[in-house]
This record gives sequence, structure tokens and C-alpha cells, in this order.
Amino acid sequence: MKFVASLLAGTAFALSAFTASAEVRFGVMNGSYPPFFAQDASGKWHGWEIDLMDAVCAEMKEKCSIVALSWDGLIPALESKKFDVIWSSMSNTAERQKVIDFTNKYYNTPSKLIGAKDGKPGATAEDVKGKTIGIQVATIQSNYYAKYFKDVADEKTYQTLDEAFQDLAAGRIDYVFGDSLVLDDFLKTDTGKDCCADAGNVANDPEIMGLGVSGGLRKDDQELKQKLNAAIAAVRANGKYDEITKKYFSFDIYGAK
Repeated sequence: MKFVASLLAGTAFALSAFTASAEVRFGVMNGSYPPFFAQDASGKWHGWEIDLMDAVCAEMKEKCSIVALSWDGLIPALESKKFDVIWSSMSNTAERQKVIDFTNKYYNTPSKLIGAKDGKPGATAEDVKGKTIGIQVATIQSNYYAKYFKDVADEKTYQTLDEAFQDLAAGRIDYVFGDSLVLDDFLKTDTGKDCCADAGNVANDPEIMGLGVSGGLRKDDQELKQKLNAAIAAVRANGKYDEITKKYFSFDIYGAK
């Protein structure tokens, strides 16, 4: 009996130690997506989405880490358990719901086009006719292009928007199509101010644009989903969400309730 008790005690200690050292791994695109996330020269992550992650982890009382991968590799890596939740400005869409599950949203913003500084404003199919649009691969904007712009304009895809911005500034493409806040952030840079201007928001299509940006989860990971939803709600309710947002934006990015 003493041996059994000792064995059980040792097992309990091992489980306790494992639990204490376990962490929630957040999958993030391995590129710059300011103001939501980016890495500095030392490799440290920063940005609105990173600050929110830290607040959510503190609320859950969990140790968290970041796993960085290519954008189009995030869902396959989640499914193969390389990390636990996609936290990388991923929109919750019906198409993605066929493969993975999502938390409640944590922000929602429109999509827009930016073009040459001396270009004519407008974000309809007629406005982009005969032009080339730069779009990050495997995004809702690429799906939107396929439905609304494919017959009238060319698409050039990129692994990151930074690459698209470089081509736009150099005059190799006519527009970049992406999330309004990220494109607005680029327009505030020296390069963006010199080369480019806001062409306008595209008309919303909820079927393509989805229900807002959310954390992506494996369908069988309902316990983590509940914990994340509770933590997102808590930071919204206790003022931490607004405190973080005011560091980066002069308006609420949560979107309609």
C-alpha cells in the first residue's frame, strides 16, 4: 500500500508539474502586420493583437507563447497541433468554418483599396477595370476579388502585404486591397504618404467578409474555446480592451455588437 500511495503521489506531482509548465500556444503569421502585430530587431513581438493576447492570457491565468508561421500555413499547422489557437487577424468565415472553429470576435473592420496618390477614388468593379490589384494570398480579400473583380481586373498575390506595398509604391501594381486599418497604417508612413492614397472601402459582403476577426481553434477544442470567449468578454467588460485600443487607435475597432 505504501508503494501504491507513493506511486500515486509521484504521479500527482508529475501531473501537477506538467500542468504548471503547460502553455497555450498562439499561432501568428511570420511577418509584419502593423498595427496588429510585428517583431522588432530583437525578435520581440508587439502590436495591438499581441497586447490583447497578453491581456487574455492574464485573464485565463495561463502561460502563453507565440508560434510564427506563414499565413497560408496557419490552418494546416493548427490542425496538426503545432499550436493551439490562430491569433493573427483571421476573419471568421463560413468557408473556414468548414475546417476549423472560432472564438467570439475580438475586432471587425471594413476592407478597402489604396492606389496611386494621383489616382481617382473609387472601389467598385468599374473603378478597377483594367487594373492590377495586389492582395495577400488566402485572404477574404482574395475571395472578394474572385466574386466581384475577377472579370475586370488582374490579381497579383503576395505572401505579405509589405511586399504588395513595395510594388504599389514602385508603380508595379495599381492597387492594394486589404483590411482598412492595416492599409491606413501604411498610408501614414513616409513611403505611403509619398506614393499612395485611399481609394475607398469596398461594399460589404458578409458571406465573404465573415463575422469579424476571431481566434481559430480545432473543432474538438471546446474547453479552450470557452476559456478564450470568457477572457475576451472579461477584458471587454473590465476596460482593458479599451485601454489597449487607445494606444493604437482613436476609435473603437470592435465593430457593431
